[in-house]
Amino acid sequence: MLNERSLSPQQDCEDCPIRHRAVCARCETDELRKLEEIKFYRRFEAGSHVIWCGDRMDFVGSVISGIGTLTQTLEDGRTQMVGLLLPSDFIGRPGRDEAAYDVIATTDLVMCCFRKKPFESMLAKTPHIAHRLLEMTLDELDAARDWMIVLGRKSAREKIASLLSIIARRDASLHMRRIEGPLAFDLPLTREAMADYLGLTLETVSRQISALKRDGVIELEGKRHVTVPDMARLMEEAGDDADGGMLV
Repeated sequence: MLNERSLSPQQDCEDCPIRHRAVCARCETDELRKLEEIKFYRRFEAGSHVIWCGDRMDFVGSVISGIGTLTQTLEDGRTQMVGLLLPSDFIGRPGRDEAAYDVIATTDLVMCCFRKKPFESMLAKTPHIAHRLLEMTLDELDAARDWMIVLGRKSAREKIASLLSIIARRDASLHMRRIEGPLAFDLPLTREAMADYLGLTLETVSRQISALKRDGVIELEGKRHVTVPDMARLMEEAGDDADGGMLV
């Protein structure tokens, strides 16, 4: 059962803030027109479920704004956050009827959704969509493999720096800014959520963020607004090359 709050206002695909990164990024005008016929918008309140694991999914879609998490629950009730959903990320699998994970809105979340069966039909007839979805899926696979290194081999400081670099680069990409010079963004996760995602304690997360601030790697305004004066320095702290990394 979808736990939606309200439908967001209809907007033209040409004016979409995630258009350059979304599954429709390479669509021509006639293809966008067909997508318009099968799309709708949903808004979810922070903390609500977008979809429950095992539920039948009658839609697929992209995050327009806000942050979500992919969570898996073990038989004994323990839960593990296994992924982040940032703006332009795609939810749902064509050809799969049931959701593999719980999808939870960490912040207020707006999604551009497509009715699943018509979207699957479009995939077979629209190479631009099929190729872009394949590209996004392979990028997601690469990111998941790199994240295994973060969780399994990196120190607490490197984990925090890695997560901050992912969010900083994604924010820059969404706003089509170069990653040269200072980068400023609002941290979309609470420190509790960061601890859960990184497999750290809340105290460790707070201590490492304070250390990165003290060492001049980041600047903080309040608890959420982050400025990265030098992205190369943050990447070094994350243990990655300045032009490499896990997720762009």
